[in-house]
Amino acid sequence: MSLDRPLTRNVRADKSPTYFTAYEANGGYLGLRAALGKLSPDECLKIITDSNLRGRGGAGFSTGMKWSFVPKKGDSTGHRYLICNADEMEPGTFKDRLLMECDSHQLIEGMILSAYTIQADVAYIFIRAEYPYATKILREAIAESYANGYLGNDILGSGFNLKLYVHVSAGRYICGEETALISALEGKRANPRAKPPFPQVSGLWGRPTIVNNVETLCNIPHIIERGADWFKSLGITEDAGTKLYGVSGRVKNPGCWELPMGTSIREILEQHAGGMEDGYQFRGLLPGGASTDFLVEEHLDLAMDYETIAKAGSRMGTGTMIILDDKTCPVGFVKNLVAFFARESCGFCTPCRDGLPWSTQVLNELELGRGRKEDMATLAHHVSFIGDMGNTHCALAPGAMEPLGSAIKYFREDFESHITNGCCSYAVQESEVIT
Repeated sequence: MSLDRPLTRNVRADKSPTYFTAYEANGGYLGLRAALGKLSPDECLKIITDSNLRGRGGAGFSTGMKWSFVPKKGDSTGHRYLICNADEMEPGTFKDRLLMECDSHQLIEGMILSAYTIQADVAYIFIRAEYPYATKILREAIAESYANGYLGNDILGSGFNLKLYVHVSAGRYICGEETALISALEGKRANPRAKPPFPQVSGLWGRPTIVNNVETLCNIPHIIERGADWFKSLGITEDAGTKLYGVSGRVKNPGCWELPMGTSIREILEQHAGGMEDGYQFRGLLPGGASTDFLVEEHLDLAMDYETIAKAGSRMGTGTMIILDDKTCPVGFVKNLVAFFARESCGFCTPCRDGLPWSTQVLNELELGRGRKEDMATLAHHVSFIGDMGNTHCALAPGAMEPLGSAIKYFREDFESHITNGCCSYAVQESEVIT
């Protein structure tokens, strides 16, 4: 068993699933056995809080602190819920799929321990419909867990009960926002909810609810088994643990790797992703999926952790990079992203419902060579107004403006070339060579 790569210790080269017998033989469910009947929920919460585990879904909020907001159970009756956000619809992100398809029991064990800590008795895996294979593997693993006494009533004789279900999402990117996810799970339109009340107090069907993503929950068994200090020792910088980093785009070896938290962008890009494909040069990257700001050459030696990337003007997000090369037009690149977000808006608030299609239309006009000088001012206004969280109901529209605003900052000449030349700078250079 790998102690420095705990999340992917069971991931085989052929990406075949790890079934119950193999998982248990490799130390699986030891964290659960170490906790149930031996540690109280409060003791488990302290271990998670002390470990400095931050949410791996994008926001990076302290997991232990988030769980601490759930009211103490006391003599209260009624269900409490744990929801695994396996929607993973962020463009360029594919890390959670790896964990679900290759090591589903790790997620199940993490959910059992998490539910025990917050005293939830019902749990759901909310998974996108585009992941049918992962859904199949999860359902098979859940059946194995019930058959072996790890789910159901009186788990391991501890008196703790948990029912676990897989819920296949009807779709839409907005379902990844935790309150929209809760609305969808209730059978309602997937609109984000106003906060407060927060889900920890009033979530699914008005009951205390915790929502965490797949990678976050998969860390829980290892932390409970080996302790907070062990987990903190895995990171290179102040952020603890390991991280699943991914790279897509014109690189020689696109993929996903578990590395120490704080590994540099350059190491991920050049050593693990193999560097740029022959004939392509690096221009920039989105560090954590489509809704993050561009970083460029000057940022390659930065540590991929939450604080470092934030100080550079972006967000680590999901930790899965999308690479922009020198033969891809930044205007077209960003237009595709903004068009995606416009299509996925729930339509609840005006800046998102109307502003994103407007931004898409302006970018499309630039792409078609019909751009005007005033378009740059229009886009800048959209970045400022729509990108302000105070003007929107949730973070979807501000996230859509992050790649646009940073593209204008770093690749402004490409936007201006579309206006003055009717095409991007790269196309102008190609035509000159042909002539």
